[in-house]
This record gives sequence, C-alpha cells and structure tokens, in this order.
Amino acid sequence: MLPFRLTVIGCGSALPTLRHNASAQVLDVHGRLYLIDCGEGTQRELRRQRIAMSRIGHVFISHLHGDHCFGLPGLLTTLSMLGGRGELHIHAFAKLEEMLAPMLAYHLSGSDLRPVFHAISTQGGEVVHEDSAVRVTTIRLRHRVPCVGFIFDEQPALPHIRRDMVDFLHIPHYHLNAIKQGEGWTDDEGRFYPHERLTTPAAPPRRYAYVSDTLPCPEHCETLGGADLLYHEATFCESEAARARETRHSTAAQAAEIARKAGAKRLLLGHYSARYNDENTLLAEARAVFPATETAQEGAVIDV
Repeated sequence: MLPFRLTVIGCGSALPTLRHNASAQVLDVHGRLYLIDCGEGTQRELRRQRIAMSRIGHVFISHLHGDHCFGLPGLLTTLSMLGGRGELHIHAFAKLEEMLAPMLAYHLSGSDLRPVFHAISTQGGEVVHEDSAVRVTTIRLRHRVPCVGFIFDEQPALPHIRRDMVDFLHIPHYHLNAIKQGEGWTDDEGRFYPHERLTTPAAPPRRYAYVSDTLPCPEHCETLGGADLLYHEATFCESEAARARETRHSTAAQAAEIARKAGAKRLLLGHYSARYNDENTLLAEARAVFPATETAQEGAVIDV
C-alpha cells in the first residue's frame, strides 16, 4: 500500500518550552510531502527527522498566530541558501503574503526558489488543493483570529486486476488499464466478463483531519466523519476549561468528544499549554471519553 503517514514536527502551543516545538507536521501521501503549519523550530526538526526540505511541495497554514507561521521565513531562506529551485506552493490567508513580502524580497533576491501564494478563504468549506494523491478541503474554526482546519482525503485508487482471471482468459496486457477503468472483456467465443468479475476493490481511501486552534466545533462532526486519524488541539485540561473558553481553545476531553461524535478511528492530541510538564493528565481525560487517543510527540511517525 502506498504511504499515507504523518510525522509530528511540533506539538506545543504559543509559549516556547524545552520540551516541544511550535506547531508543524509533515504528511506523506504517496511519496509527496505536505507541510501543515510552520512554527519556529520547524526546519531544525525536519533535519533531525531526516526529512528533506526540498521535497516539500505544498505548505498549509491554518492561521497567522506566530506559533503556526513564524518558522516559514526561515524555512524559505534556508531552501534558497541550499540552492532550492522551482515553485513552493503556500496555501494561507492573503495577509500572510503581505506580511512576508518585504522579508522575502530581501532574502530571496536573485534566488531560483519561487514561493507561490494561494489565498484561502477565512470561511472554510473550499477545496484549496487537489492532485493525483490527495484532495485538501478547509473547515472554518472558532479561534480569536480567522483560522481553518484541513482535511486531507486520499484520492480513490483504481481496483486491482485479478491475475488469475487475466491468465485464464488470456487478456492482453494493453487492455488491463481499460478494465481498471470499468470495462469488461469478451473472449474469443463471445462470452462477456464484466468488470466486477475481473477485479477486486481497492482499499478505501484514507482521511486525515487537522483541527488547529479552536473552541470545540460540533457542527463539523459530519464533515470530519470517518477520519482515519483526527488531530485536534488539546491545549488545556478540564480544570482549565474556563481559560480554554477565554482563549478560544479546547480541552482534551472536548477534543475527545468531537472525535467520538465524528466517528473518527483514532485521535491525536497536540498544542499543549506550556504549563504542563507532561501530557498524561490530558491523555487520561481524553481516553475517558474516546479510548483510541494518543498524544503527539516530536518525531512520532503515524500511519494513517
């Protein structure tokens, strides 16, 4: 099966700590790398995890708080210093391009690296990127500033050819792609074999959902439905629920309730407040609601 895996680059929140980097993740879909958020420390952790920065083709920024985008200027500058060439596509609110323009004009002058900004809507609900591997859709979140989450849907695979039927019927190689596309086969004696007898279904497409800084959004549970892996911010424990509401963040238990209602297969917590020396309390509170919960840690590699 082609890869669909997540590497955690950073899972801390706004205040820097010695334990966690600011928010960033790399999603590998069929060998294509997508960077989700880019807080400070991202490029250092990419090196530590031996992820080639030059392989990243698209960057998705959920919102413009510094712990989600301040690593981007440094990443772009490093790529330029390393001789990066061609386009790097950045999907973010239009304001980000305006914010970075003076810095990039100075540091990328004469560079062959070409950042291409794609403005996304603050309202969510749009397809912001699609290629042969994945389709990326946004959802509108409820934070102190405009913020969106991203849903990564693997493109459906073509069915598998039944080699036993191909050999038995002596179907020529050049017709196999047509069968995958839905055609059948008629043998020399005029007997017709429909597509369904000549193939077996491909594995169902996988789904990864990234829910960044937000109050709980139960209105999105249907949209998030069936995610193989749901990442949901869990900045606070239940004892800090009032603080979570004030800062428009979620508790671990609230994240777990969203995962339960959405029918997610697994939940990954992240964006921990700097006040916690470990995440065991967060994990315990979430697992009491949704047992299939794990906590993100830098360097963790998770197959979706």
